[in-house]
Amino acid sequence: MSRDSNYDHHISIFSPQGRLYQMEYAFKAASSASGLTGIALRGKDTCVVVTQRKVPDRLVVPSSVSHVFNITSKIGCLATGMIADCHSAIQRARYEAADFEFKYGYSIPPAVLAKRMADIAQVNTQSASMRPLAVVMMIVGVDEEKGPQVLKVDPAGH
Repeated sequence: MSRDSNYDHHISIFSPQGRLYQMEYAFKAASSASGLTGIALRGKDTCVVVTQRKVPDRLVVPSSVSHVFNITSKIGCLATGMIADCHSAIQRARYEAADFEFKYGYSIPPAVLAKRMADIAQVNTQSASMRPLAVVMMIVGVDEEKGPQVLKVDPAGH
């Protein structure tokens, strides 16, 4: 057993080397849980995401497996990682987008949504009552002012 094993029980305890082991576990789970590779491209007037479709079991209907989601009519998301965490993050992103549109009267820009989702992910790194979601989101959308945008949000809120 390693000497630093007592530092991985809580999310907000740093090891003597300055590491948050729970965050490292979340990054590892996000990269190894789905095993997917995603690519996002931004063009002059469009943006695209491409990913693999891996069916985890032969009893699962292949058309039901997807990691590409619509958040609004102008914003989409590629979420890789643990599928339950992906669904939770997408549901929260849809809530944030609808709340923004209700409050301000226009649809949320992709950069604002990515910033909000990163802030929520970062709050999960500070509180012992919440665990970081093992999901990496690539948010793509077309902003009315800035044009097409591709943004990434990881478990640490970067």
